[in-house]
Amino acid sequence: MKVEFSYLKRQFGEIDEIIQDIRNVVSRGDYTLGREVKEFEEKFAAFCGTLYAVGVNSGTDALFLSMKAMGIGPGDEVITVPYTFFATVGAIVATGAKPVFVDINDEYLMDVDKIEAAITKRTKVILPVQWAGNICDMGMIMNIASYHKLDIIEDACQSVGALLNGKMAGSFGNTGAFSMHPLKNLNVWGDGGAITTNCRFFYEKLLLLRNHGIEGRNICREYAYNSRLHTIQAVVALHALKNLDFVTNKRIEIAHYYDESFKNISQLKIPSRSVHKKHVFHLYILLAENRDGLLHWLLDNGVDAKIHYPTPLHLQPASAFLGYREGNFPVCESQARSIISLPLHQHLTDEEIKFVADKVIQFYR
Repeated sequence: MKVEFSYLKRQFGEIDEIIQDIRNVVSRGDYTLGREVKEFEEKFAAFCGTLYAVGVNSGTDALFLSMKAMGIGPGDEVITVPYTFFATVGAIVATGAKPVFVDINDEYLMDVDKIEAAITKRTKVILPVQWAGNICDMGMIMNIASYHKLDIIEDACQSVGALLNGKMAGSFGNTGAFSMHPLKNLNVWGDGGAITTNCRFFYEKLLLLRNHGIEGRNICREYAYNSRLHTIQAVVALHALKNLDFVTNKRIEIAHYYDESFKNISQLKIPSRSVHKKHVFHLYILLAENRDGLLHWLLDNGVDAKIHYPTPLHLQPASAFLGYREGNFPVCESQARSIISLPLHQHLTDEEIKFVADKVIQFYR
């Protein structure tokens, strides 16, 4: 048996309804900021529990434009974590600001006890990463940000639908940034993203920034960017949004099966599962003894396991200018040596799920 990490060939096997809606877009010639973009924004804001949402070209743009809307630029500092995808830090650097890292905790999330030591007079934003479908201790982060008069941008690119005490990821910060990359829980047929906010000022600013700074047709308020969500991608996003509850619930169900299967294996460490959170499992992550041996065993036996991510960002060549060294973030570095991701998606069959669990168990026995 071969159990693939990706599910895209299964997810979009039946596309007739989507194609018909795309034909409607083509028949109207409504390719740029068409009515489906506005419809998606309204429905996505309602889903996230925010007043506004702005469709953009990618999750990276969602982060970048959020910072630009806040006036972030050269000389400013943005606090985030070194254990995330390249885009989080890439977006900070693209503004001209400096990323400042703090270590993570045993949920692979920002360690809130480390934040205040990283704040300087140049700090403008705290950028927590809602990683792998989980959600940070946003109450504490909001308290720190309020005390120090800092903005918050949630990198919620991997956690659409995650909850903390009944409140959605993307609804805590000044803005929330989401990705709709094909491998995300809410996905489209290419790149796509969205920004959520409850602030009218940021909302109006973001509408300008994503569309060259144009107001109406003939007035340019400020020179900005081309970062629009394509109308055709908004069509796909609307269809995906209808299925998001099913996607979320199925992923949670599979994660619980894995947790039960692995709970008595001493060589595996399952991260803590807070009763106050709804973890939506964009990724299913374990810490594994002899991780590399397990990875090769799984690959050799048909299980397409992955490592997210083997090298933390502070040790990447692109981060050399920041001056960090090995040992600066010991929790993050330790987890990078042990972390492994197992296939988990809504299209796995019961047989495939059991096969993955059995192969992990066989390795340690």
